[in-house]
Amino acid sequence: MARDIFILTEQDLRKCVCLDSASVDVVEKAFAALGKGDVIMPPILSMEIPQAHGEVDVKTAYIPGFAGFAIKVSPGFFENPKLGLPSLNGLMMLFSATTGLVEAVLLDNGYLTDVRTAAAGAVAARHLAPREVKVAGVMGTGVQARLQIEAAHLVRPFRKVLVWGRDEAKAEACAADIAARLGVEAVAEPDPARLVAQSQLVVTTTPAREPILKAEWLHPGLHITAMGSDQAGKNEIDPRALSAADLLVCDRVSQCEKLGELRSSIEAGLWEGAMPPELGQIINGTASGRRSEKDVTICDLTGTGAQDTAIATHALEMAREAKLGSVIQS
Repeated sequence: MARDIFILTEQDLRKCVCLDSASVDVVEKAFAALGKGDVIMPPILSMEIPQAHGEVDVKTAYIPGFAGFAIKVSPGFFENPKLGLPSLNGLMMLFSATTGLVEAVLLDNGYLTDVRTAAAGAVAARHLAPREVKVAGVMGTGVQARLQIEAAHLVRPFRKVLVWGRDEAKAEACAADIAARLGVEAVAEPDPARLVAQSQLVVTTTPAREPILKAEWLHPGLHITAMGSDQAGKNEIDPRALSAADLLVCDRVSQCEKLGELRSSIEAGLWEGAMPPELGQIINGTASGRRSEKDVTICDLTGTGAQDTAIATHALEMAREAKLGSVIQS
């Protein structure tokens, strides 16, 4: 029996999926399911290819109540720009959660990963940042730096953004893009300590392997979302900061203790006692979140297959409504 399979290109997906409240809500729903223990999510399949300065991650998850489950292949080959090619790309395959048959191939070149990663940052800010954020800071100057600030602004509409990067020209360009996109004041800040001191919400978005945010910079009323450490060896946050904070929250503890900032704290012998709560538990109210506006909170995001299933399912639904994409029969 012939059946339809949707083929959606990046251009199709950009027309029907964006970083908005709907994307944030569907990713929050995935975290909530993770927090209940209802999700089937195997460990990340990760392969490093040092000869090509490349890495490949494969993520998936089954979420009860979602019509499908996604398998995402996400390569990063970081010498590609020298060849005039993007360093990141990838695709998602969406399968029926009832029959296991392929329903769609989403040739997104990493676009949906960008959206769902930023949406996760918004979920973290919604549940952990102080109620009032006047100044937000971002460390990093790439695509995700821009998207993370845009996502945070959806849930905490701040008036000013500070941008730090190792390349001052790139930091200034990033600030200009943010100002134009959000209509807020955005400026490059060459001193990372000063950026943190002035901000109530800071997002770190770099591939750093040595800490770029020091423990001594923490101050009352600060929330940090750390999303750059998603591979063993990466580390953006001073390991001492995790134990010094009032609350550390992980997207998935089993991932963070191997790939995230939590791994660095454990390896340094600085994390003692019970493992931290997960973001889904905070959402569901089964673990305590921020207790006061003076608390210092940190959220360690490594990226989950549940987010990929959530955004892929959402994308197919939006594409069908918009009558986008092409159909092949198999």
